[in-house]
Amino acid sequence: MNYFTSKVDTIRDKIVTMQPTATVSHQTVHYRSPEEQFHSFSTIGEEELYKLVKSSKPTTCMLDPIPSKLLKDVLPEVIDPLLTIINSSLLLGYVPKTFKLAVIKPLIKKTQLDPKELVNYRPILNLPFLSKILEKVVSSQLCSFLGKNGICEDFQSGFRPYHSTETALLRVTNDLLLSSDRGCISLLVLLDLSAAFDTIDHTILLHRLEHFVGINGSALAWFKSYLYDHHQFVAMNVEVLYRSQVQYGVPQGSVLGPLLFTLYMLPFGNIIRKHGVSFHCYADDTQLYISSRPGETYQFEKLTECIVDKKNWMTSNFLLLNSEKTEVLIIGPKSSACNDLERCLRFDGCSVKSSSSVRNLGVLFDSNLSLESHVSSICKTAFFHLNNISKLRPMLSMSNAEMLIHAFMTSRLDYCNALLGGCSARLVNKLQLVQNAAARVLTRTRKYDHISPVLSTLHWLPIKHRIDFKILLITYKALNGLAPQYLNELLLHYSPPRPLCSQNSGNLITPRISKSTVGGRSFSYLAPKLWNNLPNIVQEADTLLQFKSRLKTHLFNLAYT
Repeated sequence: MNYFTSKVDTIRDKIVTMQPTATVSHQTVHYRSPEEQFHSFSTIGEEELYKLVKSSKPTTCMLDPIPSKLLKDVLPEVIDPLLTIINSSLLLGYVPKTFKLAVIKPLIKKTQLDPKELVNYRPILNLPFLSKILEKVVSSQLCSFLGKNGICEDFQSGFRPYHSTETALLRVTNDLLLSSDRGCISLLVLLDLSAAFDTIDHTILLHRLEHFVGINGSALAWFKSYLYDHHQFVAMNVEVLYRSQVQYGVPQGSVLGPLLFTLYMLPFGNIIRKHGVSFHCYADDTQLYISSRPGETYQFEKLTECIVDKKNWMTSNFLLLNSEKTEVLIIGPKSSACNDLERCLRFDGCSVKSSSSVRNLGVLFDSNLSLESHVSSICKTAFFHLNNISKLRPMLSMSNAEMLIHAFMTSRLDYCNALLGGCSARLVNKLQLVQNAAARVLTRTRKYDHISPVLSTLHWLPIKHRIDFKILLITYKALNGLAPQYLNELLLHYSPPRPLCSQNSGNLITPRISKSTVGGRSFSYLAPKLWNNLPNIVQEADTLLQFKSRLKTHLFNLAYT
């Protein structure tokens, strides 16, 4: 425990020594004042509590008086006292002390690391089951208020409904591909923060909640009670080793922690916007990007100025920018301007060398956004797991083997696969070979037997159609208010100058591009192109579930008939 707390203290001390040079305080950054105030939480009824408990994972903590699975089984008998505890907390603006005690179980980062070295451990936080239920109630009401009043940062995709790493990367790659299509050079900077969740200041956070979000009254009192007087201890082999009070930060293993962090960062976007730099955030992962014509690379000085301002703001808000782990990627047509740009890249007073590839929210980006490295990485990992599964296959039932394949392989093939739209057939075929091999292992099909009938029997869409399925699914969500606004604004409905039969067909405008291999891969181009080719019966689906069913049937027929 001493190691984990001293690590945070060291970072905070380092920030304090840097603060005299900071010029941007947490109070001077302009941000719109909330029009509506959040005074108090609403109490909940038995039905809502019952659904919350039943839908929660039975993750038992050593602090729970009974196993959470048993609690779910006897819920009808104990729901009245549980409801009293939850509603009393909401009404009084007070969090019970037993809910503010957490267990830290150190987990070694990699099995091959030395278990005697503390630096090789990651602190995993466990909280009482009922405290998570209380946080879910608070989170639900707070998110509803934030959404209704449009308080969240538009380009923050972390832990928000309808947002994901995939939607974030779709928007970023869309912007970068269209810039490259226009012949521009783009600079992508991935910023790294040191223990961001652990160093935020409670006083500043409460200031954000009151003056930026509009929380006051008993609701603000609840958050004060939640943040202060938190304790945690390390437990190894059921033995309590050390207990300490949490002075800073928000609990990472909690329900509210990520949401509170995004609210803490509310002024962040306006600092970036005033420099004319594009950005996107996913929790504490921030990426900045700016584009310019090859002869106008002086525009990239805006990015340097932006990072200086950002670092100053972070310092005054007890956040530490880790300059050593900041990564830079130059994207666009190769030219002498790229070489000149690489020589003059300076951030935080230090020269920065651009990388040939960077890992961005789990996806490998290269200098032309070809995703070659990413696909190669997927194939390597997938074949490794498939080899292990094939050794176990004789001992597994069909259903268990398929479950393993979906867990270790299909999940990787489908992760952010909307980014692969428009990629070369050669690249898609590499992934198809992985799926083919998985189908052979699962069904014990011989190497030279035709694989399409096997995939059809398994009801697996081929890789190309899985990519199209994902793009069209996100398109449907965007058109029906089930996707982020930053994707909605990329899709425009076609309105013919005269009333035609096609006016009600739901078609979208397909923007003009210069290169099919660059701009043709952008979401704003691919989505309308694929959408306009769908039958009306698929486009006009009333529900998301109905759309998925009709779309899969349509793509399945295209693939196998």
